Amino acid sequence: MDTPILEMIDIKKSFSGIYALSGINLSLEEGEVHALLGENGAGKSTLIKILGGIYRPDSGTIKIKGEEVEIHGVRDAEMKGIGIVHQEIVLVPQLTVAQNIFLGRELMGSFSRVKRKEMNIQAEEMLQNLGVSISPTTSVSSLTIAQQQMIEIVKAVSFQAKIIVMDEPSSSLSVEEVEQLFQIIARLKEKKISIIYISHRMEEIFKIADRITVIRDGCYIGTKKNGETDVDELISMMVGRELKEFSVPKKQISKSDEIILEVKNLSCRPYYSDISFQLHKGEILGFAGLVGAGRSELMESIFGARHFTKGEVFLRGEQVHFFNPMQAIKAGIGFVTEDRKKTGLVLGNTVSFNLSLASLDKYQKGIFLEKDKMDESVQYYTDRLNIKSAALDVKSTQASNLSGGNQQKIVIGKWLATMPSILILDEPTRGIDIHAKLEIYNLINELAEGGMSILLVSSDLPEIIQLCDRVCVLKEGIMTGVLDSHELEQENIMRFAAGGESA
Repeated sequence: MDTPILEMIDIKKSFSGIYALSGINLSLEEGEVHALLGENGAGKSTLIKILGGIYRPDSGTIKIKGEEVEIHGVRDAEMKGIGIVHQEIVLVPQLTVAQNIFLGRELMGSFSRVKRKEMNIQAEEMLQNLGVSISPTTSVSSLTIAQQQMIEIVKAVSFQAKIIVMDEPSSSLSVEEVEQLFQIIARLKEKKISIIYISHRMEEIFKIADRITVIRDGCYIGTKKNGETDVDELISMMVGRELKEFSVPKKQISKSDEIILEVKNLSCRPYYSDISFQLHKGEILGFAGLVGAGRSELMESIFGARHFTKGEVFLRGEQVHFFNPMQAIKAGIGFVTEDRKKTGLVLGNTVSFNLSLASLDKYQKGIFLEKDKMDESVQYYTDRLNIKSAALDVKSTQASNLSGGNQQKIVIGKWLATMPSILILDEPTRGIDIHAKLEIYNLINELAEGGMSILLVSSDLPEIIQLCDRVCVLKEGIMTGVLDSHELEQENIMRFAAGGESA
């Protein structure tokens, strides 16, 4: 067998005496797609940051093409042919595609002038080589998330990278955009570029990966060849238990006849138009559709974060029109937004701060806060949602130091602390592991059984089918179908989401 292009052997890394990695092994062959699996907090990000030069390992060996190396920073990693495509886009929106690709290493002419024309020509050639149909002079701010993701990949390749790490590259992409991503990956493989692919989406991993390595709690569990394993085995390796232990029971109590929320002919062009639906007490009402269908914008309008231009909203039979989120919160509506890092959390502050942020008025006594009462609430939701961190005192831990699953639990806990009667959940399990996902599924069912009404936006069709009583399907801002529980099949949902049959 040829020498692997990359070997990471017995890699260890600790923070404040607590091991994040306790002897991880990973090898990568030339032209291979190697999937890296593990729950949030398993150590995937730490391992990738070591490979990318952000962290230095405490011990262990890294070999590139059989030669032992040390990686002294991000630039050194790039010089050694390693490119990282992060989950969060790190492009500069105000610059063009070409300027982003050459950022920090611009082509310079005489008198220190930037050779823009030559940069555009070279950038266009790079884009064409990977089949990306985007002009190099386009401003990045005008691109979709999927297009920006592709520019990140082109940028990594432009460093002559032979090893590219893709961290949850499909988490914000539609079905069609994921297929475009896979086409780019196929072209990279043809060029003998090797890829470490991190994802929680099993169907993707089985579609594109050659081998799959599983890590758990900072430890190496094993590596499997695609075709010689299955979902149940990989999940068992990830969580240390059999899949059957994580079954999610269906909601036991059906929705009541009481209508809690009614939306009539709501419009906010160009995002959505003439949307009507009813939400019953204790109902989980799903909203499905492709990216750009207008689902998030619709939820923002109901919550008062976006103004609608036409239509009516009724809450418990009375017409309402919220002009800001505070009005919606006071009326008993909570909103777990799609992007927890940008709009859900204050990452630089503590778990305690974030959990109490939306419900401060409940602890207010004059100009003071009843700290004991607030601490009691924070402790309750920390325990109820099983929020964990490596630190002994979870509540004083910065939100940025927690795994994605625990961060999402904080956002949900923040809104539960407001005691809402209606909870809007926009992509509540995006980018989190199977264990945290199933914990949230059980919580959603429990909340609905207790009488809370839930609007659930999700691009994960199995999630929609498993949880929802009914599903509204949107295509390009138009509601094309409303499906009852007995009609909830992926084919039916996709027919309305892509085909756009009239509701």
